[in-house]
Amino acid sequence: MGYAYLPKTRKELAEAYGISRKTLLRWLRALGVPADRKLLTESCLRKLYAAHGNPYERQP
Repeated sequence: MGYAYLPKTRKELAEAYGISRKTLLRWLRALGVPADRKLLTESCLRKLYAAHGNPYERQP
C-alpha cells in the first residue's frame, strides 16, 4: 500500500501539496470527497491523487 495511501489529515495533505487547507477543501468538494472526517481514507486519497497527482511522488 505504501505511505501515500495511509490515512492522512487535511493539514498533512495541504502541506504535502504546498497549498492552504482551504484550497484542499475546495479540491475535495469538487471531487465529491466527504471532507467532514478527520482522516481521509485510501479511497478518498486515490480520487485526490488521480485528479491532482500524488504529492509524495513529486521530485523536489
